[in-house]
Amino acid sequence: MKIGSVVGKSCVLAGWALLSLGAARVSVAQTTAAGNQPWMNAALDPDARADMMIKEMTLDEKIQLVHGIGWGPLRAGAFVPVADNGGAGFVPGIPRLGLPDINEADSAVGVRMAAKDSRYATLLPSVIGMASSWDPKMGFLYGAVIGRELRDQGYNMSIGGGMDLIREPRNGRNFEYASEDPVLAGTMVGELAMGVQSNQIMGDIKHYVLNDQETGRNSLNAVLEKRAMQETDLLAFQIAIGMAKPAGVMCSYNRVNGDFACENQYVLTDVLKKEWGFKGFVLSDWEATHSTVKAALAGLDQEQPGDGYFGAPLKEAVQDGQVPMARLDDMVHRIVRSMFATGVVDHPPVRRVVDPFKGREDARKIEEESLVLLKNEGGILPLVAGDGKAIVIIGGHADEGVLSGGGSAQVDAPGGRPGGSVWGRPVYFPSSPLQFVTEQAGSGAKVSFDAGTDVAEAAKAAAKAQVAIVFVTQWMSEGMDRPTLSLPDNQDALVEAVAKANPNTVVVLETGGPVSMPWHGRVKGIVEAWFPGIGGGEAIANVLFGRVNASGKLPVTFAVDEAQLPHPTVTGLTATTENNGMNGGGFHGMQSKNFTVDYNVEGMKVGYKWFQVKDETPLFPFGFGLSYTSFAYSGLKVAPGAESVSFEVKNTGARSGDEVAEVYVTLPKSADEPFRKLVGFTRVWVDAGASKTVTVPIQPLYLQVFSTEKNGWERLAGKYGIEVGGSSAELPLKTEVSLTAQ
Repeated sequence: MKIGSVVGKSCVLAGWALLSLGAARVSVAQTTAAGNQPWMNAALDPDARADMMIKEMTLDEKIQLVHGIGWGPLRAGAFVPVADNGGAGFVPGIPRLGLPDINEADSAVGVRMAAKDSRYATLLPSVIGMASSWDPKMGFLYGAVIGRELRDQGYNMSIGGGMDLIREPRNGRNFEYASEDPVLAGTMVGELAMGVQSNQIMGDIKHYVLNDQETGRNSLNAVLEKRAMQETDLLAFQIAIGMAKPAGVMCSYNRVNGDFACENQYVLTDVLKKEWGFKGFVLSDWEATHSTVKAALAGLDQEQPGDGYFGAPLKEAVQDGQVPMARLDDMVHRIVRSMFATGVVDHPPVRRVVDPFKGREDARKIEEESLVLLKNEGGILPLVAGDGKAIVIIGGHADEGVLSGGGSAQVDAPGGRPGGSVWGRPVYFPSSPLQFVTEQAGSGAKVSFDAGTDVAEAAKAAAKAQVAIVFVTQWMSEGMDRPTLSLPDNQDALVEAVAKANPNTVVVLETGGPVSMPWHGRVKGIVEAWFPGIGGGEAIANVLFGRVNASGKLPVTFAVDEAQLPHPTVTGLTATTENNGMNGGGFHGMQSKNFTVDYNVEGMKVGYKWFQVKDETPLFPFGFGLSYTSFAYSGLKVAPGAESVSFEVKNTGARSGDEVAEVYVTLPKSADEPFRKLVGFTRVWVDAGASKTVTVPIQPLYLQVFSTEKNGWERLAGKYGIEVGGSSAELPLKTEVSLTAQ
């Protein structure tokens, strides 16, 4: 979704204004009558309740539910209905039937646009950071914070839940997504969506599907053959949707194999609704609807925002038989049953003050599990507090706070700009790493700060300290892709100069995704903090000083440089095309700048699988992360049918801590998949010197391949290689089992 200089009509009709005003003035008698209707019996099945209600709806009431009211507060001068809560989307309810309004808020990493109504919202770490914890409990907590604060602010639907695989590491929205691997991404975002809906809030998973870059997102044609799509991008959605059963799935802007994602029958109906049995509704990304009849018949259930296609044009299409009434009823049923199923009808939100302290503590906890220790030469970390120690903090606005991601994921900073954040400008949250490092260094230590804007001056400051900690940043946002993996603003030169001046240099990265590090061999410590959230400053200091044992692991491969990637340049991104029309929605009547992104180049070999097949050594491999202790693996056992694996994990170091154990499988040669792939993982706490027996289940689906001939999944007969260890590149336990076909 987007905001900004948007060209197009407001899509708000005067009739809707009257309807909304009427909805806000419901009589007590009308409300009481609705409450006595049979579909208000909470003991009934949500599908049955929806069917009963729909029988009482007029055609106009049905049409009312299948599109949004307009841009509302997202566009200057647009009409804002009285009942609109000020979020990104609004669908008026039907008071006479007891159906509430749908108030939607952007909530990828926290609830957006709170400042304009003087409301607080917790900025969580980036989703890619949360996924770095490899801890499903953190995924659930992440969603629970969002759902709790949506409810406190009067919303009843989240439009977060970013799922797209990180095929393009320079994608501006990677901080909203989880991983390059479908099993990790699906599991973590599935938990997130369950956390949201645990608050009786409708959840959403997006952007379905192959919305893997911002450049040309309105019109690009993502090309990928069916088997590869099923085993990668679709598999991630399948896992998450199967786990969470979200109310909504948001279709994306781009084309998929020729058809726009929001009018693509294969992905919307054949796969999502028929193969997976999805019972919720499909809503379009904002202005990603391109037709009436085609979109409705393909499986789109709700146009957002406005009524350009699913207002009067859809009513006319139903009346003249182009769209069967049964299809309209199905669209409405999916929306209404989701409202019943999640509890937004029976347990509407009641606005109250958000608890900022609980939100901050939750954000800090998630960030502490998300930090990834990438290098620790000579045990430079954890730092030891002490009198007389001189530490210099350099760069990254570390005196001010921590960086956040932009676009529709931008949460307003407390004490920030009146009225909220400005689209396209970086925002730093008041959680200063300098403050917390100073506190933990001890009263006798000397901690100084240099902004890093003058490389020579920064090097001089570094030379006077015992330890130099350089904070580097890579701001990312919806509406932009990075042309390279390099850090912006001459920060590589800054790190080089500091490392030359001080041999004890540690780099803390606040990035939206992978970056190149030409200086990595000249620094002693590297910590990936991602976008750390409102508790980030304290979490970073806790890890730097060892109050928390670093345990996160990479959910994405860090390439040495662009030459190692399947697509050395971002397709369509050139100086002359200005990102080829990526900004904004899929505007009605826009002149598309069409081009193809050929994902068949890598196909199923996304991320670490590409590096395996190409025999390339990345800068840091998928699943990699160091700890302040060490672990050893032994005793691998495989259950019959490879339903699970068990093994021993021993903490061979002097500190207690978490280990993320990863399980990979290589399929038989007949599968034509010459790479190992993740099929399971667990995060386990092990005391220093102790051992634990770990059992990791393997879902049968993860051992199967998708047959385009059979249009379904099958397990091939043959030998399956099973490997277990601490990263995709370090797997000390290996065995092989023979399995029959299924």
